[in-house]
Amino acid sequence: MKTPVAFLIYRRPELTRRVFAEIRRARPERLLVVADGPRDAPDRPLCAAARAVIDGVDWPCRVQTEFASGNMGCRRRVATGLDWVFAQVEEAIILEDDTVPHPDFFPFCEELLARYRDDPRIGHIGGTDNNRGAARGAGSYYFSRYTSIWGWATWRRAWQSYDVDLHAWPALKASGGHRALFASTEEAEHFAAVWDEIRAGTLDTWDAQWLFCRLKAGSLSIAPNGNLVSNIGFRADATHTRDVSHPFAELPTRGLAFPLRHPVRIVPDDVADRRRVSAEFLRRPPLRQRLAGTLGNKHWYGQWLRNSPLIGPAWAGWRNRRKG
Repeated sequence: MKTPVAFLIYRRPELTRRVFAEIRRARPERLLVVADGPRDAPDRPLCAAARAVIDGVDWPCRVQTEFASGNMGCRRRVATGLDWVFAQVEEAIILEDDTVPHPDFFPFCEELLARYRDDPRIGHIGGTDNNRGAARGAGSYYFSRYTSIWGWATWRRAWQSYDVDLHAWPALKASGGHRALFASTEEAEHFAAVWDEIRAGTLDTWDAQWLFCRLKAGSLSIAPNGNLVSNIGFRADATHTRDVSHPFAELPTRGLAFPLRHPVRIVPDDVADRRRVSAEFLRRPPLRQRLAGTLGNKHWYGQWLRNSPLIGPAWAGWRNRRKG
């Protein structure tokens, strides 16, 4: 395979081995490995074991590594790591240590990287299909507003617009221009809250910024009609994907028919996007989880106590008592 592969790893050697086995099957001519560093002493042997997996390259391949000595966190490590990747290469297929690709994922990305290389309407090629086998259109893939980052590919020309700190967000939000980026107000407000958290420094992530930059640039993403990547990282030691009951956890993969059938029109599939948003971003947690969250919310307790005709006055007096 001619296209370079970027592999992002950290401290999960057993998952790293599973993804590496599929990279080994594809035999890319160039492999760029980005690794975060350990947070503490228990992390050190795990990080070392994950990095040692790369020693298994036994095919003609140029291997380059960018290993952090200390822990940078998800946001900075992925952002700086991909900056490094695209300083080396014009385009790349990107996998993390928990995204296991189907063998067809690689030729799928390679063909579409070439097809849309100089087309600014396309900024991202995703390997995940969240429609559970329900084909969208007659092509081998469809277009989406959303960037699926569980196995993906892009070009340097697109990554150059990436801004991990979202400097353009406050002005866009103040003008209300973010609402025009989405098919519904509900979606716009959901991601406005996410981008606010990123700007405030309370959310350690990198992918919501990539979505912002792609939407702001007016470019679309590609999603396959058939899932090509399975995320096996839904577990307690994950950075974000800890919900083992998530509807997109460990989705099965299946192959595509080649040659690929290309859609006639380059327009986003709003129905597919809405289904994905409802299932992934706007879904309601189970009743048990919602009740636990409510009962554990001190603000809910305070409101209930204040509004109680019997307890409210005493509660208010206690809260307002002089402390001396």
